[in-house]
Amino acid sequence: MVTIKDIARAVGVSPTTVSNVIRGNVGRVSAEKIALITRTVQEMNYTPNLSARALVSSSSHIIGVISHLVPLEFGGIFQDPFYGALLAGVEQTLRERGFFMMTRGVDSMSGLLSLLNNWNLDGLILAGIFPNSIINGLLSQTTPFVLVDSYILEDVPQVRLEDQRGGYIATRHLLEMGHRHILFCSTPIRDKGVMRERFDGYREALAEYGLIPAPEDIYGRDMNIDQSVALGRELAHRRDFTAIVATADILAAGIISGLNEEGRRVPGDISIVGFDDLNIARLISPQLTTIHQDVALRGSRAAEMLIANISHCGQTEQQITMPIRLVQRQSVARLAPEMTAFE
Repeated sequence: MVTIKDIARAVGVSPTTVSNVIRGNVGRVSAEKIALITRTVQEMNYTPNLSARALVSSSSHIIGVISHLVPLEFGGIFQDPFYGALLAGVEQTLRERGFFMMTRGVDSMSGLLSLLNNWNLDGLILAGIFPNSIINGLLSQTTPFVLVDSYILEDVPQVRLEDQRGGYIATRHLLEMGHRHILFCSTPIRDKGVMRERFDGYREALAEYGLIPAPEDIYGRDMNIDQSVALGRELAHRRDFTAIVATADILAAGIISGLNEEGRRVPGDISIVGFDDLNIARLISPQLTTIHQDVALRGSRAAEMLIANISHCGQTEQQITMPIRLVQRQSVARLAPEMTAFE
């Protein structure tokens, strides 16, 4: 079995230097040495003995990625395209740095404590809204963690998105295309949650045009794919609106399908803007105008932040807000007569 000492002899460096490179602690190692060590590790098929490493360092090199927002009855985390892209970014970065990923759904503090006690996780990435009991428990325990898509806490490591700006830009685009009666469709709108931020952006854009959304124009529901399609069929029977802001591409796709089943066409009858710019936005017909975010990069940044905190490498950036932008495709029509941005 190839050992770190074998790698060190082949490269001509100390075993400590090889160990640091393998573990990602490369602050004092030149780029040339890192490349040489990495290549030699691959050529010699070195595999670290994680069990021995854990006994010596009390480190498991396992990162838990915890979800709260995607229960099994709505498809689970692995069937949700957003979380699939997020997990891809997390896993690639962890793998490159010698860590392993464990995914788990947790809905209580007891469930989280059981996970921590049984698996000796090096760190946690938590995606979505969590109950106060879990948030309070996180603050009272010592395992490093990073939050993704959470507005509950401020002074903790986290990766956010320009969610409010995204809701604003989606709505503003529809307004600039002449639409005035615009629905908002999302999963439940919870205080200090992502959907609340996007909803606030929607209301902000409407307010600039002197518009206030009516309660019946807000659809905040738990929705799997079938329920998204059913919502589209329901909306097809309304004749008092011309456009929809949907807070996820998969939700927009379901609504479009339901509208089509009832003979309503996008964008001929109803315009719609999605959110995320996942692959499905380019696969459905018409292709979806949507708010773009780099989901995989968000996962990667969260993993990098967590690893830096675990290794105490001195990274100072603990709150990251990722950018968004509008991607225009074919799901939005301009209403006639044309209207300017501010009438």
